Amino acid sequence: MASVVESLQALGGSESPGFLNALVAQLWPNICVAGGRMIKDIAEPMFGTMLPAPLNTLCFTKIDLGNVPLRFANVDVHRTENDGIKLDMDLDWDGVCDIELKGNKIPKIGVEHVKLQGRLSVLLCPLTNVIPLIGATQFAFISPPSLHLDFTDAGGIGDISLVDRAVRKVVLNVISSMAVLPNRFLYKLDPNNDYFKTYQHPLGILRLTVESGENFGEEKKSKNILKRLVHDVPDCFVKATVSAGDEWKTATVKNNRHPEWNETNDFVVHDLDQIIKLDVQDDDTISDDDIGIGATTVKHLLAAGGRQELSLLHKDQLTGAKLRISGSLFKFVPDATSLSERGPGICGVLTILVASAFGIPGKRQDLKPSVKVSWGNRAFRTAIKSDAPGMDIENPSFDQTFSIPITAGMVPGPAVNISLLDKEDERGSVEVTIEEVLASPNLALQKDFDVGNGTRVRAGIWIRGTKAAA
Repeated sequence: MASVVESLQALGGSESPGFLNALVAQLWPNICVAGGRMIKDIAEPMFGTMLPAPLNTLCFTKIDLGNVPLRFANVDVHRTENDGIKLDMDLDWDGVCDIELKGNKIPKIGVEHVKLQGRLSVLLCPLTNVIPLIGATQFAFISPPSLHLDFTDAGGIGDISLVDRAVRKVVLNVISSMAVLPNRFLYKLDPNNDYFKTYQHPLGILRLTVESGENFGEEKKSKNILKRLVHDVPDCFVKATVSAGDEWKTATVKNNRHPEWNETNDFVVHDLDQIIKLDVQDDDTISDDDIGIGATTVKHLLAAGGRQELSLLHKDQLTGAKLRISGSLFKFVPDATSLSERGPGICGVLTILVASAFGIPGKRQDLKPSVKVSWGNRAFRTAIKSDAPGMDIENPSFDQTFSIPITAGMVPGPAVNISLLDKEDERGSVEVTIEEVLASPNLALQKDFDVGNGTRVRAGIWIRGTKAAA
């Protein structure tokens, strides 16, 4: 652990973002136009699919992001393992806006203030010897950002909080699906950019243990005796997440103000600044009650020697309750040794990169190609491409990645299937055995796979084992 702490301490300090803020201020009118168009084009369809009636009819009638540009602070610059440049920075937007929404049987709703805060990661890679010297740029929030909206013209709505939650949920889901780790918004500066050199692989896994807590549900000063009896001795469990990853829940410890769990779970880590969120709740037959939330980052946990005691907050107020956690980092390495281990938890990862396809026959206006990949009972599909100006639909780029955590007994397992689809029809496929990947240099097989009829899919299959960070 000592060398991990030393490397964390050696990351360096922050750089001044003055030039970047000045650039954004100059570009802000253009950003407002492009951003408003993206909000309408992306969010409105999600209103229709994610919200109940009549909120599913909401649409934007006006989007003016105002004159206050977003600002950056605390910029850190690093070199990545694949010889790229990584910039981490705080994003803060306190926007004075003029946004209007309208729906069927819903009065007009206005948004006059938007507050967005988060830690942003910008990747510049791969570096090239041809101007502009960078193949692509990628943007992502390291953890889900916070979003606050102030509404106007809401007098005709009985419960504006319902609309607030619904709109924020859709906006945050849009951001998470596009630009919260592990998802990155990719923009190619070089149209011939090599996706295999662009993709940033995850760092490894955090093996997190929720140990114990104290001072949970202490007796409240209340005249309601029944309420005191219900809340004094809680039945506590913990919900844990790392960034926008899957939620893990501990068992419930009943009737205990000082519960002990000592339960462990593995989380895939993409950045050491990712937030570990621990939500302690009191199990209740009607609805679970909040005890408090504790948070730290992977970096802070490791720098503290792998063990922390977190103070819990409820509605931004300290509760006096504490939660003890511990954790260790296991890096992903091109070594299959850990894949044969029989212990619990994640012992590796299978990553499938789909870059592009070549030589798809058919009428351009009719082609709707996509690529489906599957391994065992896990299946994924790229976005479906359509002919458009600037799109080579017969040789489309997909630039998407799918990862599957590996646990004991999964390797070698079945072959990886790569299928090229046109609409819902399969045009061809190929199967790649895990043994072939394991026999490849650095456990990475990257090539143009012949799926039949002269059509090829450029894809990469990576296998990584785990090794404890020294």
